Amino acid sequence: MNTGALGRLVLVPNTLDLGTTPTPIQQVLSAGVLQRAAGLSHWVVENGKASRAFLKRVGEFTPLGTPLQAIDMRELPRPRKGAPNAVVEPREWQALLAPALAGHDVGLLSDAGLPAVADPGAALVAAAHELGLIVEPLPGPSSLTLALAASGLNGQRFAFEGYLPQLADERAVRVKELEARSRREGQTQLVIETPYRNAALLAALVQLLQPNTRLSVACGLTSPGGWCRTWPVARWRQPGAVALPTMPPDLPAVFMWLA
Repeated sequence: MNTGALGRLVLVPNTLDLGTTPTPIQQVLSAGVLQRAAGLSHWVVENGKASRAFLKRVGEFTPLGTPLQAIDMRELPRPRKGAPNAVVEPREWQALLAPALAGHDVGLLSDAGLPAVADPGAALVAAAHELGLIVEPLPGPSSLTLALAASGLNGQRFAFEGYLPQLADERAVRVKELEARSRREGQTQLVIETPYRNAALLAALVQLLQPNTRLSVACGLTSPGGWCRTWPVARWRQPGAVALPTMPPDLPAVFMWLA
């Protein structure tokens, strides 16, 4: 329990190996982060099952302050069926943060990487600010920043665009728009995709981007066999280049380009 009148919202990073062979947690998260996570007894999470698995891994490194079965764990609101853009009422966020309002620190955890960065949680963080709570981010892996650092592309000016349209015509228009912006502003563009669609997205980018645009793909970073390759699109188009390296259907990837 926090010694102040109010608790904190603690942004706890997760590993990046969701759905893959786990990496030893102490190789990805610092001892300080693991100890801070182990001491939290109230959580708001993206997925309860995945989060309990995370805390079990934490507990193998440092004992949990509260037995796993006794931890208060609540999931972030999901879009209601038939209303994907429904607004969550402020009272729902306040209910999730009730333990912090009572003086307990509350951990926020997503399934992989940093919560609220290319992952759910930003609305809860905004609600915490509105309620006067201190937000405490803990350092940890972010697939976006790791990929950008490994790419050799412009790390001083970049934009994360999330997911591209699924329909081929709409995706082609969007890729051309982002490539034009990259050329005009010297800005690296970053996108992601559901892992089983990674190979299809890579093939589409190789087809759509200009030959001299540099395209970078970072796959499975921090996991065994993770890699990053940055080549001009003309090189990606060479026979066999797209197959080397391969795009596993179960590893997350980040796609980046700089025109």
